[in-house]
Amino acid sequence: MAEKRDYYEVLGVSKNASDAEIKSAYKKMAIKYHPDRNPGNKEAEEKFKEAAEAYDVLRDPQKRPVRFCRNGRTRRFRWC
Repeated sequence: MAEKRDYYEVLGVSKNASDAEIKSAYKKMAIKYHPDRNPGNKEAEEKFKEAAEAYDVLRDPQKRPVRFCRNGRTRRFRWC
């Protein structure tokens, strides 16, 4: 099974992107790779699914990956 890419990388946004930036990046990818705009193109279909999965995770703060500080530790530690 293929490894999952970083969801931020999939949408082409930075790890500290705002909700609006994430939404905008998803909409652009959804329009570009939508199966109705690319009939029969399996690669576009896979990219569309990958973008949808990334957006589903990143739009929900409860599902969003834990952010790390510059030392590689999670923000919940006081020394970050």
